[in-house]
Amino acid sequence: MIEITSENDEDLGNVIPVTLDASFFFERAVRSLDRFQYDKALKNFRKAVEYEPDNPVNHCNMAGILSEMGKYEASNQILIHVLDHIDPSMTECHFYMANNYANMESFEEAERSLVTYLEEDVAGEFLSESEELMELLQYELDRPAPLVRIKSREGVVEHERARALLEEGKFTQAVALLQEIVQNTPDFLAAHNNLGLAYFYMGRFAKAKECIVEVLKLDEGNLHALCNMAIFLQYEGDGGQLGQLVTMLENTVPFHQEHVFKMATTMGILGRHRTAYSHFRRLLKDEEVGGDAGLYHYCAAAASNSGMYAEARRCWQKALKLDPESAVPRFFLAQLVQAQAEGTPLPSVSYNYQLPFQEQLKRWKNNKDSFTEEVRNNPLLRSSFFWALRYGDAATKHQVTEALCWIEDEEMSEVLRGLLAQQPAQEDKLHETALLSLQRLIGSGPEDPEQLQTDEKTLPSRFKTPPEWREEWQKIIDQAMSGMDRRYEASQRKDAELLWKQFVGSLYPDVPHIRHTEAWSAALEYLVAKLHRISVTYRELAQRYGVSPSMVSRYARRIENECGSFKESRGGSLSPFTENI
Repeated sequence: MIEITSENDEDLGNVIPVTLDASFFFERAVRSLDRFQYDKALKNFRKAVEYEPDNPVNHCNMAGILSEMGKYEASNQILIHVLDHIDPSMTECHFYMANNYANMESFEEAERSLVTYLEEDVAGEFLSESEELMELLQYELDRPAPLVRIKSREGVVEHERARALLEEGKFTQAVALLQEIVQNTPDFLAAHNNLGLAYFYMGRFAKAKECIVEVLKLDEGNLHALCNMAIFLQYEGDGGQLGQLVTMLENTVPFHQEHVFKMATTMGILGRHRTAYSHFRRLLKDEEVGGDAGLYHYCAAAASNSGMYAEARRCWQKALKLDPESAVPRFFLAQLVQAQAEGTPLPSVSYNYQLPFQEQLKRWKNNKDSFTEEVRNNPLLRSSFFWALRYGDAATKHQVTEALCWIEDEEMSEVLRGLLAQQPAQEDKLHETALLSLQRLIGSGPEDPEQLQTDEKTLPSRFKTPPEWREEWQKIIDQAMSGMDRRYEASQRKDAELLWKQFVGSLYPDVPHIRHTEAWSAALEYLVAKLHRISVTYRELAQRYGVSPSMVSRYARRIENECGSFKESRGGSLSPFTENI
């Protein structure tokens, strides 16, 4: 402590003590800053550092003054010293350094420092400023930054990436990422909702419902979860619960734009087209999205499906004006004119802003390269294919399944496997088509998709189906299904059916007369159990089916000798129809 006195003070007998410490010099530095006296401010901050060398704030203040004076390199040296020797947890130093590097036009170094700040800083104090700087760096470097995550927005960046994967129809990848997000941030409800949707699109309905139930436990009024639950209940055919939920949703008036759009699309899916129309009309009045051609198509679809054809025409005409190169509004306007000329109602219109699948297939029939390229590059088109497989009628599902063999990528293979696994009891023809398309994708089977229907001789023998399916052949399947019921999963029971059809197809037309149908059924169950590593014996099956163990053994060997490739086509000992996520 230094005592400073003056003559007047001595005359008055007063002594004014002054404490020369870090706070004293800090206050003097701040006063100098207010007067834009940077040299004096720097001098006082240096003195503050001398008094408290382990206080990182004083060092950062000194670095800030140097930056204001244009001495960016000296400023960064101080910031590096803080991180290396005083307080490594002061992540804001990386942000300050990024600004200094940017001012020196060292954009690569600026990007590295900024990415480090965003990936390590928990508080996100300079998040908005970082976004502005990131835009500048992306412009200067002509590329996006290699940012993996933003720690202060834990899971948000990853969630956006997962949403993009979901919209592109890459459900397997989306699920893997969303599972990681919900594990790390259990209260991230949007991630739970989208994980539920991803499972739903993949046909894993029980898992999908679990995700949505979990969201509603945490937030019973979550609109996205309620809308998703309504869609799931409709798919399950649970009319009682669905009716109550839809009534509640129809009496809900969402405020936020995102919620309005979610409600509108949900009502469209549920067939409440007038309610969907009212919500889409609200969105059209929003200046931010009101000029979107796709939104006018959604509104037109809702209007058309509600019988309001004049309004539908007006919306499609507006969409055509906004997007004159698109064939979509032009196609539906032509369909509307034709329907009205014939005095018939327009068939149900899809809300997807694209041509109906049958129309697209017709246009691409003679140009498969164009089709393949567009499907690969058009996320909406890919997603609509997957949607058609879930909700389309039988004819549409067949067309989509056949078309998928033209797009040779792993995602399409996964979709076909998922289709085979999700509804094992669906009609045989669709299963066979899916199997053929999958064979084409993985490198075996006919090269020309048209041969799937027109030239059965070109098909692999294990997939041929005799033109006449005899009663005794079907009896063996029925007995096996009955015996395996509640003991095996649906996909495993389907394996038994496929194995028997392969066996008969491989022998056709020289299929011997089948006797002892119970023994053949028992043999099928034994081979499927063996395939899936389920413990079972000939004796056990013989007792259950009322035949001798030796007969079961003999017939099982006969099938195995004829259909040895079946095990290989099922991926060895595990069914490839399961989703490995």
